[in-house]
Amino acid sequence: MPYHKNKQQAFQAAQQDFHQAIDIYKNLVEDQEDYGHHLKLLKEEIIETYQQVENALEVASEAQRTQLEEYQQTLNQIMQQVNQE
Repeated sequence: MPYHKNKQQAFQAAQQDFHQAIDIYKNLVEDQEDYGHHLKLLKEEIIETYQQVENALEVASEAQRTQLEEYQQTLNQIMQQVNQE
């Protein structure tokens, strides 16, 4: 996971990871045979995304910062939900 000093590159990396985490979450089905595996992948993706978002926040513009903070809130909600299941 490279660290990006460039605002746009850092933001795009965080954005890409966020969308990957959302895709995994949307495809997570509890009664699937490999649910545990997909849940583990989701948690790993969320951790990686948190790291990308934190890196991006260090160099983000104000508009990017707002979006990145929304990503963090969404990720927090997903983690709370999957930890309750």
